[in-house]
Amino acid sequence: MNARSLFVAFLVAICCLPANLASAQGFAGLGSQAQGFGIPRRGVPLQFPRDHGAHPDYRIEWWYVTANLVATDGRVFGAQWTLFRSALRPGDASGWSDPQIWIGHAALSSQQHHYVAEKLARGGVGQAGVTVEPFAAWIDDWSMKTGVGEGKDPLEKLKITAGGTGFFYQLSLDADGPLTLQGDAGYSVKSAAGQASYYYSQPFYRVNGEIMIDGASVKVSGKAWLDREWSSQPLASDQTGWDWFSLHLASGEKLMAFRLRDGGSGFTSANWITADGRTQPLASNEVQFEPLRKAEVAGREVPVSWHVRIPSKGLDITTEPLNDQAWMATSTPYWEGPISFNGSTTGVGYLEMTGY
Repeated sequence: MNARSLFVAFLVAICCLPANLASAQGFAGLGSQAQGFGIPRRGVPLQFPRDHGAHPDYRIEWWYVTANLVATDGRVFGAQWTLFRSALRPGDASGWSDPQIWIGHAALSSQQHHYVAEKLARGGVGQAGVTVEPFAAWIDDWSMKTGVGEGKDPLEKLKITAGGTGFFYQLSLDADGPLTLQGDAGYSVKSAAGQASYYYSQPFYRVNGEIMIDGASVKVSGKAWLDREWSSQPLASDQTGWDWFSLHLASGEKLMAFRLRDGGSGFTSANWITADGRTQPLASNEVQFEPLRKAEVAGREVPVSWHVRIPSKGLDITTEPLNDQAWMATSTPYWEGPISFNGSTTGVGYLEMTGY
C-alpha cells in the first residue's frame, strides 16, 4: 500500500463511520478509545528540546504555525503551516513497518483568495518526520527548520517553507518572548470528563519573508504563533468540534482561548499571556463567546464573526475574518483563517473552527 492508500484507510477507520457511530467518537474520531497509547498525566513536566520532537507512543500530534502578515504596500495576508502525525498503533519502527502517518496542511489567505494544499506521507522512509538535533520538521519539500546552534532553544528561530497551486511562502520567524505552557504547566484539559493533551506554544514570533500569490512575489512582515500538542484521546465522545482563537493584542499581550462544542454548554479554556510571557489560566466562566455573523462556506453555515468577552481582563472585542471563505478543503475539512479585532483593544490573530 502506498502512503495515500494507507492514509485513506486510516480516515475510513476513524472518520468515515456511520453518522450515529461517528458522533459517538467525537470530531474526526478524536473521542474514540485509545487502547495501548500513552495518556497525558497531570504533573509530568515538559522537557525541552526533547518535547519539540515526536512522541510515537501517543496517537496524534501536531506542529502548527499561523502567521498574520502585512506587505510593504499595506495588503494583509495570513499563512498556515501544519504537520500532523497520526499513529496506526503505538510505538515506532523502521522502514515500511513504521506505524506513523504524516499529514501536511499549508494555506495562504488574502482578502480575495484562500489557497490550500495538503500532503500525505508514510513514516519510516524519509518522506516526512521530525528530528530534535538539529530541529527540523518536514513533509516532502515543505519544511520547518531551526536557525540556531547548540545551547539555544531550537524554536527561537525558524525558517518555514511550503506551497501549492497558486501560492508559495518562505518565512523567517524570530522569537522575542519565552515558550508558553498552556493549561496546568502544559497539561491542557479538554472536557469535563478529563480528556487532555500536552500543549505548549511559542506566541512571540516576529516574521519576515516572501510570499508568492496570484503570480506575484510580495515581501511581508508580521506576527506568528506556534502550537505544539500531543495526545491519544483529546476529546470526549460527545464533542463535535471546536472554536479556537490565538490573539495578538495591541498591548503585546496574547490570548489563547477555545470552546469545545458538545450540544450543551460546551467546555471552555483560556490562557492570558502577558507581554513578558507570564501566564494566567482563566476559569471557564471568565470567557464568553458569542457568534455574531454567519457566512455560507462550502455549502454550510459557519460563524465567521465573534464577540469575545473576558470581563476580569476588561476585554470586549469583535473579531472579523480577512476572508469569509477560509475553508481548508482537506481530507478532514475545517475553517481556519486570519482575523482582526476591535473594541476594548485592537489586534490580529487566527481562528480555527472544526465540525461545521
